[in-house]
Amino acid sequence: MKGWGRRRRLPRGEGPWPWLAAGSVALSLLMVVILLAVLAGRGLAHFWPADIALVTLDDGQRFAGRLVREERLSPDRAASSERLYHTGNRELEGDVWRWVATERIATPDVPAELVVVERSQWSDFLGRVVGLQEAGRDLAIADSELWPTVQQRLARTLRLRKDRDVLRETLVDPLTNRLANRRRQDDRDAERMAALASELAEANAQVLALQEAMARDSLVLESVDGHRLIQPLDAVYEIRRPNAMSVVEKSMVWGQEVWRFLSEGPRAANTAGGVWPAIFGTVLMVLLMSVVVTPFGVLAAVYLNEIAPQGRVTKLVRIAVRNLAGVPSIVYGVFGLGVFVYGIGGTLDEWFFSDTLPSPTFGTGGLLWASLTLALLTLPVVIVATEEGLARIPDHQREGALALGATRAETLRRVVLPMAVPAMLTGVILAIARAAGEVAPLMLVGVAKLAPQVPVDGTFPFLHLERKFMHLGYHIFDVGFFSGDVEAALPLVYATALLLVLVILVLNLTAIFLRHHVKARHGALQR
Repeated sequence: MKGWGRRRRLPRGEGPWPWLAAGSVALSLLMVVILLAVLAGRGLAHFWPADIALVTLDDGQRFAGRLVREERLSPDRAASSERLYHTGNRELEGDVWRWVATERIATPDVPAELVVVERSQWSDFLGRVVGLQEAGRDLAIADSELWPTVQQRLARTLRLRKDRDVLRETLVDPLTNRLANRRRQDDRDAERMAALASELAEANAQVLALQEAMARDSLVLESVDGHRLIQPLDAVYEIRRPNAMSVVEKSMVWGQEVWRFLSEGPRAANTAGGVWPAIFGTVLMVLLMSVVVTPFGVLAAVYLNEIAPQGRVTKLVRIAVRNLAGVPSIVYGVFGLGVFVYGIGGTLDEWFFSDTLPSPTFGTGGLLWASLTLALLTLPVVIVATEEGLARIPDHQREGALALGATRAETLRRVVLPMAVPAMLTGVILAIARAAGEVAPLMLVGVAKLAPQVPVDGTFPFLHLERKFMHLGYHIFDVGFFSGDVEAALPLVYATALLLVLVILVLNLTAIFLRHHVKARHGALQR
């Protein structure tokens, strides 16, 4: 046991510890890369236009479907593996998924004429287009001209649908909101309300005319087992023949589908369509949270480190702030619901929106209360990071400024705070990383399952903080656990999770770039 009390310190670079640290970092990076690869592979592959197989079984039955995956069964099962096909045609088959044992598949084929019709109801249709109707009458079209004609009619319908949606967003919805918000009942106001009602009626007539024009054309579809149905084009979003596409054409379609996923709103109970409202809501909420939490966190840290007497009370405050960082997020959600929504929001409704009660304006969950709740949740993170940055500034920087005749306020404003800006931005980065992925408190203070309209529009005050909003994290939770079709929702869960990671990455990289720029400008190396 000689020399037990005096252990020799290993020189830098010797021993197993540097290798263990490097291995831990490498393993962490590898796990992150694997996670991103899984999310990208399973999420982005969903948008690839897969071929449609015409499957003939050993008993003569036939169906068309897109192969989703193949699973091997246990050795004690008669069949060695089964394949899952997406067959669509819910109104004909009753279900859109079908498991088939590989031993039963006799002759799979990929005919070029099979189409995928993406519809607003009854899921996708997989089969053939055998005719076209206009105003209920069959059109005499040659087989060689049928597909180009269908594409032209669909393009016309899509243009009309876009015009209708733009008319609703820019004219009908604002007029409806203005009529709903009128409160004064004098003669002058009554005349104005009558004028608004007339404008709204005219706009609704235009929308109805566009809707009737959209309903002019219909497709005659036929499944591979011979069942026919009439499909109005106004309920169709896209028609494709993936079996007849080249790799280049499929790549272009894949890019278009990814863009639609990023730029459109959700459909079919969030199992189809895009996530643009969720992207916008997530980014806007994080930005509002950052604007609120940064000044309060910085001021609190400056007071604790630079102004407050360093006594027992200040130490207790620091301990309390650090303990607040470990409080479960759902507790902040309950606090936000009770204080912000019911307390402050209810009071605002009584003072300024009494005419609309009992329908609440601010006394219900919304973007403002969600941002304030997350600001409160991330406030300890910003305080701790900023205070640590202030503590790392050498005292001779302060003493030098005071020796040159600067006041304490000038020293704080011109010397200390510029050198602490990187630490402040570090706190903001950590706050963004935590707030962007929080879901539990948002469920209580403003997030919605479906809010197709973003809280920014052309109606005054343009930014509507009282509205509910969509969030990528809650969208993942809702689609993954409350979707009626798990197989259809699973790829969207992967794609949305990848998108949430990328959104957080972009926000963090922006803050990191600003921090690096400030470091270089002020010449302060903060480690």
